[in-house]
Amino acid sequence: MLDFEVTVKSSDLYDYMMHHTYSSATGMLGSAAGALIIVAGSVKGSWLFILAGIVLLIYLPWTLFVRSQKQVLNNPSFRKPLHYELDEEGIHVSQGEEIQEQKWQDMYKAVSTGRSIILYTSRINACIFPRRDLKDKAPQLIQMISTHMPASKVKIRM
Repeated sequence: MLDFEVTVKSSDLYDYMMHHTYSSATGMLGSAAGALIIVAGSVKGSWLFILAGIVLLIYLPWTLFVRSQKQVLNNPSFRKPLHYELDEEGIHVSQGEEIQEQKWQDMYKAVSTGRSIILYTSRINACIFPRRDLKDKAPQLIQMISTHMPASKVKIRM
């Protein structure tokens, strides 16, 4: 069994949102479109195209930043630490009196960023484990996830 507490801050939520968005086709297409508009504007010498491409590239990260700030401020579940217990059955997360459980076989995928280890419980919902809170438990967490999930669902870097 492995147990630890994490506090998800707006920077952690932003990191998750950026990874989630830019690892999808929509995020990649938006970035590619912005870059192509900038290149087309440079070739044609049109500052309007260049400006439109820059706005397109900056818009999504900015809106994700603002959304992560608002979500952390407005959602009471981000104000207190989350306590996680991982065992052979799955993950148990508690905060105050509320407890939720998720079985390993129901997990969608596991990924990592430079800041966090992210365990998706569905296509869009996830447990965010900031590395700063995991400290020396990160290798144990990665081992636990790798042991209980199929290798095809685990994309974690140390």
